[in-house]
Amino acid sequence: MFHFSHPEVLWLLLLIPPLAFLKGRRGLATAVRYSTVQTARALSGARKSTAGKWLGALRMLALGMLIVALARPQIVHGTSEVEASGIDILLGVDVSGSMEALDFTIEGEPANRIDVVRKVVSKFIEERPNDRIGLVAFAGRPYMVSPLTLDHHWLQQRLEGVRTGMVEEGTAIGSAIASCVNRLRDQKAKSKIVILLTDGMNNAGKVSPLTAAEAAEALGIKVYTIGAGSRGEVPVPVTDPFGDRKLVTARVDIDEETLQKVAQMTGARYYRATDTDSLTKIYNEINKLETTTQKIKKFEHHNEMFLWAALPALLLLGLELFLGQTRFRRLP
Repeated sequence: MFHFSHPEVLWLLLLIPPLAFLKGRRGLATAVRYSTVQTARALSGARKSTAGKWLGALRMLALGMLIVALARPQIVHGTSEVEASGIDILLGVDVSGSMEALDFTIEGEPANRIDVVRKVVSKFIEERPNDRIGLVAFAGRPYMVSPLTLDHHWLQQRLEGVRTGMVEEGTAIGSAIASCVNRLRDQKAKSKIVILLTDGMNNAGKVSPLTAAEAAEALGIKVYTIGAGSRGEVPVPVTDPFGDRKLVTARVDIDEETLQKVAQMTGARYYRATDTDSLTKIYNEINKLETTTQKIKKFEHHNEMFLWAALPALLLLGLELFLGQTRFRRLP
């Protein structure tokens, strides 16, 4: 990377154009004195000679290069090493049919829950570049979308593909927690957390949420739980036997008591998100809660470029003096 150690010196370059202008108007120093200026006055409107222009240009160019040299141009060779944060995060996202409910918004327009969750989770991933993050989708059973990875570009691509209908219908909250815990238990990270979002009640799977929470507690894994969406009747798009999409009113509910117990047992928190803003704030709060100091090692080597500007300037000044005393020498 190229930069100047004292860039403020470069402001002096702005003085060169007015100096050149004033020098051009004044011309060279007096060579011959007259008893009367009548004859010289007739020549006052004449342009400077070519010789004078060349010598003046050389001097101004040399001055400019000396100013650049004083600003200390440098080429910096640097490397930075950033250690991983030591936090492993598995994101559990409900993809059951109820996540199609249109009770959220994006930029003021109605949006279904799964679209909003993808948008908010994507931002959460962007803000944690040094964490290993994985993604588990679940409905009637859990499905590993992405294992723990630092390749967040690939993770974001996998997140974009998360849709409802990926697996059979149902809401296997306990199995989803157990799947996340199983993926995290053998990791050597300093902190291991699960962030599980659902809009329903556990009605599928072979493991109860509290049993999965006990396993998480024993392994030192925090399970943050988020209940998303409105309770009661909400508009949900469905496809009729003829393939047409229409809105119907469906009743949904969230097992908040169980989600609260899961979070408390593992030393985490339960959150309730009823709209896009509250969901965004929840992920932002978790982002602030689960932080660790980053270790950054930075190495830099500076190559001074002073002589590359100063030597040409001195050569130009020498050339100007040489030509002024030889080829472009003035008489008397």
